[in-house]
Amino acid sequence: MNFNVMHPAEQIVLLINRVYQKGLTTTSGGNLSIMDSEGNIWITPSGIDKGSLSPSDICKVLPDGTVIGKYKPSVELPFHKLVYKTRPDVSAVLHAHPPALVSYSLIREIPNANIIPTPHQVCGPVGIAKYEVPGSEALAKRIVTEIKKGFNVVVMENHGVITCADNLFEAFKRFETLNFAASLGITASILGKPEGLTDEQLQIYNTKGQHTLGEFIPTDYSSEERKLRKEMCALIHRAYDQGLFTSTQGTFSVRLNAHTFLITPYGVDRKYIEPEDIVRIEHEWREAGKEPSRSVRLHKLIYDEHPEINAITVAQPEHIMAFGVTHTEIDSRTIPESYINIRDLARVPFGTNITDPEKLSSLLSDRSPVVLVENDSVISTGTTLINAFDRLEVAEFTANTIIHAKMIGDIVMINEKEVEDINKAFHLK
Repeated sequence: MNFNVMHPAEQIVLLINRVYQKGLTTTSGGNLSIMDSEGNIWITPSGIDKGSLSPSDICKVLPDGTVIGKYKPSVELPFHKLVYKTRPDVSAVLHAHPPALVSYSLIREIPNANIIPTPHQVCGPVGIAKYEVPGSEALAKRIVTEIKKGFNVVVMENHGVITCADNLFEAFKRFETLNFAASLGITASILGKPEGLTDEQLQIYNTKGQHTLGEFIPTDYSSEERKLRKEMCALIHRAYDQGLFTSTQGTFSVRLNAHTFLITPYGVDRKYIEPEDIVRIEHEWREAGKEPSRSVRLHKLIYDEHPEINAITVAQPEHIMAFGVTHTEIDSRTIPESYINIRDLARVPFGTNITDPEKLSSLLSDRSPVVLVENDSVISTGTTLINAFDRLEVAEFTANTIIHAKMIGDIVMINEKEVEDINKAFHLK
């Protein structure tokens, strides 16, 4: 999807619907705006159902203040206007009330964006604006005080969050990513204290995408490749809808043959990814004109060392990552399905997938098809795409059930005798 060629009103409707459908605002809450190249501000209307907006509902505010449209613009128009006036580099503003970030706004704190690398990378430093009445000039001034400092993301006390960028999709990415960090921090606190990454660890992560793959121009696409590209996209969309991926994070790959595999691209929105976006990797070469996932080297190593593995996922689901950011052990012996699918879940310290990928690869086996990289991601492998995806789902399901069980009582795991019975019944090694 070429987002930048869409009309401003269409962009706003697309993303406010997405925010609403993900449960990150209410029917009446939240507002989005875009300033076009002529200085007009396109903004969501006031008091209109955010779940059913159409482009014709979006208000156009001319530079002289004239409003064109069938509804009044959002009551928060004053701070949108002041942000554009203060920051000429900003062309889009998003404001909403996602529950996790509102929770932090109620305790008047900023969520720790450094418990995993992505929020720090996508959002940058985060500001916090003191409380004022919604829609007031005083609130606009509070927000702009923080925006002037260079913050592109500002938590508003007892209110919500505002993000800004040079385009609306970038503002949405910052909004979604920080909210994920907030949700992860809250969930992780049930297990213990989340451990943030150091500057040195974040610097290690920044080296992750430094690959030296050459380019080649494909001469053909086999029927099998065309089928797998479509299957990958379907599962990527499902992973996004289920909260296993975000717009900026989550990787799939699948083997085509001994030295060729397909992998998700870097920087393409996971919700709208299409078969033509997928990148083919052959030996030390990548499909021309495309940027593969930053974890491409790890995928290649795993395929080279494990001929039995045909598919890999890398993701940051909230509940399994809660164990990763608190460095809490996780045991799959909860229900038979969990044990059968993920067996002995391996774990490695942060950075292992970057500085010592051979060690991570060596841990993968029939007994350990899933590896948790602390403060980074969970890697699941399988014989097929659906097998790898299922293991990712089961790992997240298992973590989710353990966390919720801890809130209601003492957990009783399947014992050794019961595990042995499962091994025999399902012919597990």
